[in-house]
Amino acid sequence: MRFTCEKSALVTGLSVASRTVAQKSTLSAIEGILCRGTENISLTGYNMETGITCQIEADVTDPGVCILPAKLFGDIIRRLPEGPVTVVVDESYKISIRAGYASFTISAESADDYPELPDVGSGRCVRIPQRELKNLISGTIFAVSENEARPIHTGVKFEVEEDTISAIAVDGFRLARRTYHTDNPSGYKLNFVVPSGGLKEVEKILTDSEDEAAMILGPRHILFEIGSATLVCRLLEGDFLDWRKVVPTNCPVKLCAHVSDLAASIERVGLIVSEKYKSPVRCVFSNQVLLMKTNTTIGAAEDRCAIAGDGKELEIGFNVRYLADALRVIPTEEVVMELTNSLSPIVLTPAEEKYDFSYMVLPVRIKNG
Repeated sequence: MRFTCEKSALVTGLSVASRTVAQKSTLSAIEGILCRGTENISLTGYNMETGITCQIEADVTDPGVCILPAKLFGDIIRRLPEGPVTVVVDESYKISIRAGYASFTISAESADDYPELPDVGSGRCVRIPQRELKNLISGTIFAVSENEARPIHTGVKFEVEEDTISAIAVDGFRLARRTYHTDNPSGYKLNFVVPSGGLKEVEKILTDSEDEAAMILGPRHILFEIGSATLVCRLLEGDFLDWRKVVPTNCPVKLCAHVSDLAASIERVGLIVSEKYKSPVRCVFSNQVLLMKTNTTIGAAEDRCAIAGDGKELEIGFNVRYLADALRVIPTEEVVMELTNSLSPIVLTPAEEKYDFSYMVLPVRIKNG
């Protein structure tokens, strides 16, 4: 195999593909990057759970395929001078790398033992702007469960309806939902759960552009097409929480607050809440003001935040990190806090109709006084 391409393109391709290279495996082949030269160069990393393939433009004068040593090859390419890089792989899998006056010779491996990536076939395709898919992921993935006892909740559920695409994550203590309203219905009604590990890699590849990304759903796997990169990962199986039944509706107390002010107050009070002693923050919702205070072994903190509405002195305890996580991803300037009583969760919903999200946090029991 012989090809020439720009160093910058090769560095970009390697950085994307290397994210899913297996670190240690009984199958040594997947500890490297599969390099295939045809009309262009494709670079693949695969850890048997998630695989990424990135296409880069190159002048391929001699097609071929091999396994590149991921770390060594990447380190060499990143340190080469800017400009064109020529890579030659001979029949004995010796790699010659040349750029400017710099040259290296290292060893590759045969691609015979590299496993085939899962094939989704002619699966059902859903298209969505990259920016919107990125918002769906970043707005929910923080709330996935880390408890492997319920594997289905370690991923994000996607619900594709006639004109909406929703992402939902739950971990037993909180729930996050974001919904995108599309003007181009896919014609499908789909439900599937994608592991958080694969979605974190998808999020890194996505841009903030209006360019479309495609989600192609197969029987057991899903393929994401994002620009010159594709990512395939397995789907999670099981019964996902029926979130519509657990999120309270028609809450009698509805209060409005500025997201930035509320987040700042919560983060200030949370400064003395340690991971070791997870003391709840006591929230008292009064008329036009929210009082937040906590006592821990570190000390005590108290703060107030202006709100619109009367909370009727409703007093509820919350995990401060869960509230802060939700407020950090809310895209609006104002948020509506929906409450029922001291034992019911808080639900954060948009104050503006053009947005569609809900963040629910369960209460924590607090001691009287």
